[in-house]
Amino acid sequence: MSTPTTVAPARTGHPALVAVYLVLSLVGLVGTWWFNLSFFATGGTDYLGGWFANAASSSAAVDIIVVAVAACIVMVVEGRRLGFRPLGLVLLVVLSFVIAVAFTFPLFLALRERRLRARGDAR
Repeated sequence: MSTPTTVAPARTGHPALVAVYLVLSLVGLVGTWWFNLSFFATGGTDYLGGWFANAASSSAAVDIIVVAVAACIVMVVEGRRLGFRPLGLVLLVVLSFVIAVAFTFPLFLALRERRLRARGDAR
């Protein structure tokens, strides 16, 4: 005897989520680079050393590095599933480490929502 299965309703991208993700992406870009530029403007030279200057900053650095790697994996796997261009995915991964994952991951989520809406499916 088989158990009846329920199918979740199709999930399509939502315009409000696109806006929220784009705002978060902008905040991530401005917020991280405000402090990056401030670091270099005040004569900072050992940027990565600052990440691991003490136990608190080391904890935050490891946290961000692990989340960045996981986010890059999600961007590549989900992006391929949704038919994103390979060059676009490479660019998102590279920019995650050059600019900030706080910028690229919300940007990817906004692009994903737009793609889901355009396709009208649940992926």
